[in-house]
Amino acid sequence: MTILLSTLNARYSHASLGLRYLQANMGDLRDQTQLHEFVIGAKTTDIVEKLLAHKATDGSTTIIGFGVYIWNIEECTKVVAMLKCVAPEIIIVLGGPEVSYESDQQQIVKLADYLVTGWGDITFPDLCQQIIKGPKPLMKTHIGKQPPMEDIALPYSLYSDHDIAHRTLYVEASRGCPFKCEFCLSALDKTAWPFALDNFLAELESLHARGARLFKFVDRTFNLNVKTSLKILQFFLDKLEAHPDDPVFAHFELVPDHLPDALKEAITKFPAGALQFEIGIQSFNPDVQALVSRKQNNQKAADNIRWLITESHAHLHVDLIAGLPGEDVDSFARGFDKLVALEPHEIQFGILKRLRGTPIIRHTQTFGLVFDPHPPYTILATNLIDFATMQRLVRFSRYWDLVANSGRFAHTLPIILGDTPFFSFMAFSDWLYKKTDATHRIAMDRLAGLVGQWLRLQGLSDASVNAVLSTDYAGQPPKLPNAPKPVIAAEHAPTVAPQRQARHLTA
Repeated sequence: MTILLSTLNARYSHASLGLRYLQANMGDLRDQTQLHEFVIGAKTTDIVEKLLAHKATDGSTTIIGFGVYIWNIEECTKVVAMLKCVAPEIIIVLGGPEVSYESDQQQIVKLADYLVTGWGDITFPDLCQQIIKGPKPLMKTHIGKQPPMEDIALPYSLYSDHDIAHRTLYVEASRGCPFKCEFCLSALDKTAWPFALDNFLAELESLHARGARLFKFVDRTFNLNVKTSLKILQFFLDKLEAHPDDPVFAHFELVPDHLPDALKEAITKFPAGALQFEIGIQSFNPDVQALVSRKQNNQKAADNIRWLITESHAHLHVDLIAGLPGEDVDSFARGFDKLVALEPHEIQFGILKRLRGTPIIRHTQTFGLVFDPHPPYTILATNLIDFATMQRLVRFSRYWDLVANSGRFAHTLPIILGDTPFFSFMAFSDWLYKKTDATHRIAMDRLAGLVGQWLRLQGLSDASVNAVLSTDYAGQPPKLPNAPKPVIAAEHAPTVAPQRQARHLTA
């Protein structure tokens, strides 16, 4: 018998934590279980050929388990359909958030033999045992059973040396979330469940000993239990103290309005380039927050972001979501401008998506929510934002990532934003789209030239434009006449930090 665990990751640098959990918990089937990851954009025929090269050759059963997510559902469907055409004897089992809800509507589920919804750590191995040894399961859909956390084998030893050297290592100290934000799948969780901390830290120790230096925590609420947070931060502080010339980098998702003094004290000990926080604000409008069941003290959240910027070296990604029910453009603009004034390193401008199973759908009729029927199910219009305006927001988001979040235009950006950041950048975004008719594949030289054109249209002289752009563009000035070369202190950007963050550090 052969069991293949597979998925299509969004990027090669991503390593699937979910598949490694399954492999770690296969019990006496673990030796027969192999991991095969691919990347979206790969040819379907190539993926199918590579998977079939590992099927059982003795006529015994081959099972392929696919991890299905919002970003790979369409390509996974093609892979499963082709597998069923060329090798119908192979048993296909699906799992993952995209097929755990509203599954009866999905073509990929119709094509597959079995489906595991929700937690798969023990349910998937049990299902494989039944398929192989009998009796053959009668039901197609198997609801994942949530085991005690101590019964789940941790998967970190399954990160290969190649993974450690070349890919982001995802880790989690807990699963679930106690909050009920209706746009998030975690709204369906009852609470957050921690793993045994000593065991988890021992796994981190082992990864570090093998050379791991970049750790991305997927916990929804890293700072929910401050005692646990402090112990994890201390782990990384100890590593930084012991190996200052070989630094670690850690990424956490923070609850924005919960930052007690003990946590602040620990955070201040981290040097630049070692710590990154993702902070979900989503909306500063209290009425919108109430509509989507998001409990947040906006003043505390703003104060904490301001403190992190001024008193720590942590790199901040702060999230806003456009298209939430009850929020119009003016309301979103006020929140955006408020966030800009706090000066986080990056503002992640997201567009609302209807994740399958999330309660956000209950607002559809009242607020005229119209979602794209195809993944990733992006909001197309609401009763307060029409389709054309929503498309302008989508383009704004893309250009914001290219110009602001990239760190390449740190000195130029404040000039573009002026006193009305949202509407000023929206005007720039509209103009940029008219000039390029594109939001992707804009070469950096061309983008820098377009930024210069826009600044001139706003009344800046050639000399002023050349001067400010020459200090930006990630240390590589655009091809402008008589523009002096900037001096970039690259030695201050730790090599372990992601490249984009390193650019922010040099700005």
